[in-house]
Amino acid sequence: MKARIPKGAGNNAQNMNSMIRQAQKMQDQITELQDDIEARDFTTTAGGGAVELVMTGKKTIKSLTIKKEAVDPEDVEMLQDLIISAVNEAVSQIEETTENEMSKITGGVSLPGLF
Repeated sequence: MKARIPKGAGNNAQNMNSMIRQAQKMQDQITELQDDIEARDFTTTAGGGAVELVMTGKKTIKSLTIKKEAVDPEDVEMLQDLIISAVNEAVSQIEETTENEMSKITGGVSLPGLF
């Protein structure tokens, strides 16, 4: 059985080089975007501003501010919940921002392992 070669397949080297250049450009853009997001700060609040958290794009907590009125020795669980809520919101913001901005580069194509 003979393999069929599609018409115009003689330009495969040119097409392959073009695809490689496009992939390299996309990879460079993705790396640049990842560096940019990692350098950003994401700020969230919880409990009507009782807790404010600043997290970097690397998902490292940069600062945590707790207002005095949020500290109730009789209700430590509420403060814990506010902190957890602020952390989770910051992580969600980072992931959503990464996904939205990455899709602009990839054209909405999911590239597993990149983000």
